[in-house]
Amino acid sequence: MTETTQERPKGASVVIVGGGVTGLSAGWWLAREGIDVLVIDKGMIGWEASGRNGGGCSHHHSPLFVEEQRLWPQMDELLGYPTEFSAGRIRLAASEAQMALYGRALRNAARQGFQSDVLDVKQIKELVPLAGDTMIGGYFYRFGGHANPHRTLQAYAWALQDHGGRLMQHCAVSGFRTEGGRVSGVETQRGLIACDHLVLAAGAQTGVLSGLLGLAVPVASARCEMIVTQPLPLMPYGGVDGNGLYGRQTLRGNLAYGGGPHEWLEIEGNATPAKPTTPLMGPMARRLAELFPKAAHARIIRSWAGVIENTPDGRPVIDRLDTQANVVVATLSSVGFGLSPASGRAIRDLVVEGACGFADIKSFSLKRFAQLEPDWRALQGWQGASAEGAGVA
Repeated sequence: MTETTQERPKGASVVIVGGGVTGLSAGWWLAREGIDVLVIDKGMIGWEASGRNGGGCSHHHSPLFVEEQRLWPQMDELLGYPTEFSAGRIRLAASEAQMALYGRALRNAARQGFQSDVLDVKQIKELVPLAGDTMIGGYFYRFGGHANPHRTLQAYAWALQDHGGRLMQHCAVSGFRTEGGRVSGVETQRGLIACDHLVLAAGAQTGVLSGLLGLAVPVASARCEMIVTQPLPLMPYGGVDGNGLYGRQTLRGNLAYGGGPHEWLEIEGNATPAKPTTPLMGPMARRLAELFPKAAHARIIRSWAGVIENTPDGRPVIDRLDTQANVVVATLSSVGFGLSPASGRAIRDLVVEGACGFADIKSFSLKRFAQLEPDWRALQGWQGASAEGAGVA
């Protein structure tokens, strides 16, 4: 089990609110340089989206993509603990429309120097034995891959602590102390934690916390769900997407998959969102059987749900608050796991250098929402988040 600070803590040079992969990666990048960093979380680390996702590491659409691809094959060595990263990703198409849609990733990655192969039916049967005759084609992306979210989360936490970083779980934030246009401390249920820099990476509650500092990051919260089957014979490549699903085959042989549409949530005050099995589980199981007809007999042995956050345009936010110069906000808008090696480094750059030195992340700026309609959630058909008040992270 990850060691966690129980007593009232001393201050830290950098306090990170949020113990998901984004916050832990940022903390690790900072701690490995000898910077005094404390990561705090309202509950357990990785208890929302970070521990409940498909494990994909193939975000060709992001300005962090090249760095993501450079880092993932090195992460076991850099962290000193296993992530179970496996390179390569396959996407199967059941129609010409899906082939055209999934082909965007091939073209986008090619522009950045990454190769892919177009698969015919014969190749699909060789590479994906659990697939059937319903797939007309697909793509083998010679980039990206997948990792084990739970292993990776633990690896970040242990590596952070190995470098002197600290973790505090089960510690809700109720507010902030500001002096001279900067945050000087974080108010928690265990008392005030002084800081020189603050990083808000609190997932679905990043919007509420940043709002306490005068500039709310616009996010809407949703429940995501994963299903896991009994073990099946291992395929040559465990990372296979398609039919609106994302996921992987585990090293034990289980199929672990999820996919939208998601259930939009309201998170009230300090409440922890419920995570019941939802009606989405049935359609996901049906689509998984369609994707892998030769696994249609497999039983679902468990499922679990978490909470993800989404910005209005679906793109991440990694930026400084205009209201306080020493505050960095980060919400990865439901793609945080795969980008975590690179996003953590980007956050480190903003804290230490004031700007990201390896990628152009202007598209992650909060300024793009300057003219956002107040009722943007309703306009997009999302259920509005009404979480307000203290103790939300």
